[in-house]
Amino acid sequence: MYTQRKRGKGRPPKFSESRRPVTVTLPESTLARLAAINPDRAQAIVKAVGTAVPLDAKRQKQVEVVEVAPGVGIILVGPSQYLKRIKWLRLVELAPMRYLLTIPSGTAVDSLELALVDLLENVKSLDKWERSILEHLRELMRTSRVGENLYKAELLFIDTKRLSSLTSEHSQLKRGKSAARALR
Repeated sequence: MYTQRKRGKGRPPKFSESRRPVTVTLPESTLARLAAINPDRAQAIVKAVGTAVPLDAKRQKQVEVVEVAPGVGIILVGPSQYLKRIKWLRLVELAPMRYLLTIPSGTAVDSLELALVDLLENVKSLDKWERSILEHLRELMRTSRVGENLYKAELLFIDTKRLSSLTSEHSQLKRGKSAARALR
């Protein structure tokens, strides 16, 4: 890693840890939001990243139930390469390092618990983080299932790849109708 050397002259370093220069191109809206955090862009980026992604992984909850309505919670998990191996499970990133678990319609709720058991039994080279997240999620699924507190509901998703073409078609239709009214 590149570390700036201490110099007798010039500007003092902004950060006490090792650092290196990077060049990025950012949208104007992002630059404006960074300026609201700190007028110094480097300081603003460091602060935003520090807030969004904790430095200490122990502070990051691996599995969390977040209440979204009185008495109703959703399961959020931290990043996991092994959860991504469950082909039918989708991890929807809601915030940096926070994923909502979704399963296809018609998939039994206990299928996820069984898939977790299979992963834990068949993958020997799990690192500490991965093993912990899979074990926590499996235990939450088991205790919720046994206590009859686990159920599924459906979410609405939109295919964003097709959305922009549908939106432009809709706009063209509206313009066409407006032009037709103007000709009347």
